[in-house]
Order: sequence, then structure tokens, then C-alpha cells
Amino acid sequence: MEKLQRFGYPVFFAVMAVLPHLLNPRWQAVAITFLIFAVVALSQDIVLGKCGMFNMGQALFFGLGAYATAILNSKFGWPMLATIPVAILVPALFGILLAGPIVHLRGDYLLVTTIGFNIVFVQVLQNDLGGLTGGPNGIFGLDAMNLFGLRLASQVSVYYFAFAVLLFTLWLMHNLETSKAGRALHYLREDQLAAESIGINARVYKIFAFGLSAGIAGLAGTVYATQYSAVSPEAFDFIQSVLFFSIVIVGGSSVPGVLLGVFVMFVLPEIFREFATWRFFIFGFAMILAMILRPRGIWPAKFGRIPAYLVKESKHGA
Repeated sequence: MEKLQRFGYPVFFAVMAVLPHLLNPRWQAVAITFLIFAVVALSQDIVLGKCGMFNMGQALFFGLGAYATAILNSKFGWPMLATIPVAILVPALFGILLAGPIVHLRGDYLLVTTIGFNIVFVQVLQNDLGGLTGGPNGIFGLDAMNLFGLRLASQVSVYYFAFAVLLFTLWLMHNLETSKAGRALHYLREDQLAAESIGINARVYKIFAFGLSAGIAGLAGTVYATQYSAVSPEAFDFIQSVLFFSIVIVGGSSVPGVLLGVFVMFVLPEIFREFATWRFFIFGFAMILAMILRPRGIWPAKFGRIPAYLVKESKHGA
């Protein structure tokens, strides 16, 4: 698989670079959504795949970024470009604050807690918090993104903006993988007790994972607001969180796995939309088969366990 990745990435990037010119407007919109969902799913992978925490509330952070952009642009007249730092920082800070009291939870307990936060978030949006969120109808009529004089008024231009955000996210993921923090998250996923025995602060790294994951999802929210020039609560509900969770589970915790997961869970249903009566049955059955035959995902990452000598040295030193 490593050889396939080495040659597959250039092909993937080349295809994606020319793709919008080969598609009609409907499929250009699908391609943009693919890129947005890929960014959110990669952010989900930081918490779920890399760290092993069952977060089922990623749409919350996605929505925070989108609403931060929409509110600042529509209510306060900020240019769309200027909202990007806020759309990253607000979800990141919220992710850190949310993670503080819950990172000690594991498995189903963490899953249910994050579901609850996502449901509360949607209810707050629907109740038109402070007259800012627009209630059930959301916020409409956002300005087009203006990138230093380049106005993103067409779907093709928004596509390349989304593609640039995906490339930036892939760069971040690569740096995380090769960093001390990335190795610490892997170790926590594989064996938290052993990781703590060699000095890894589980709480700090888990909160870091939530914050980084939330910030990236918020960035994707800005792209979403740019694409549709509108935001509404139903776009960030619990069902969306289930989709992002399923993408990582089905595709596997790796960059190719996540991209493949987005294709399987989002693009294929769009391709078979004309078979609406049967498509969910077919894909539900396919998911069951995938979990039976490939329990770690279609394209899983190779997680390295903590070297035994490090654990022994730590215990000996203690």
C-alpha cells in the first residue's frame, strides 16, 4: 500500500486539479462538497482515528466555523476573508473547553456526551441565539469570498479554494504524523496506561487533539458558507456527525482511507441517486460487509505500539 500511496497521490492531485473543467454544474457542486467533507473527516480522524476517542459531534465544530463566518459577514459587515481566523479559533477554543471535562470518558460514555453537545448546539441555532443565528431558516445572502482581489463568484473558483484548503489540511496532517504530538496520540490510542508510564500526559494531548480537530473543522465551515452563501441548522445536525464518524470507520484511519471513505459514503450515493428506493439498503449492507471483512477500515493506517524497551526503562526508572 505504501507504493500505491507514493504513486497514487500525484495522480489524485492531478485529477483533482482539472476535475471541475470536466464536470457540469451539478457535479461541480458535488466535487466541492467532497472536498469540504474530506477536510472535516480528516479533522475527525485526529480524534477518532489517531487518538481513539469516540467523538460523535464533529458537525458541531463544522457548524461553529460556518456560523462564525456567516454572522461576522452578515451582521457586522466583515469581509469573508477576514472571518477565516475567527472561524478557526472559535471552534478550536470551544473544542478545548468542551474537551476539558470529558476527555476522561471512554467508549460509549464519550460518544453519548458528544452527541448531546451536538444536539444542544443545533437547538441553540434554531432558537436564534441573541438574534444572530436566524433561527430555523439560518442566515442567507452572504457575500462572495474575495481573495486579495480575486472574487470567488463561480463554482470553479470556489472549488479551487476548497482544494487549497484540503491541501493545507493534508500538509497539517503530514506534520502531525511525523511530530512528537502525533506519536503521542498513536501511543494513547494503542495503550494509554503504557503511554502514561513513559511520561505522556494523556489529558493534555487529548485536549490538544480536540482543539486541533475543531479548528480544522471550523475552517471547512468557512468553505461551506462560501459555497452556499448561506448556513442553516440542519446542515450541522447529529446526522452529519454520524456521516463524518462513519467515513473514518469505513475508510480507515489514514489519509487515503478518509478520502476513500468520503467517496464511498458521499459520492457513491450521489451517483446512484436515481435508485433512491434501494441505495440506502445497498450501502447499509455494504457497510456491514466492510466492517466484517475490514474491521479497521478499507485503508487503515499502521499504528505502531510503544516500543517495549521504553516502557521497561520507564518502569525501571520509577
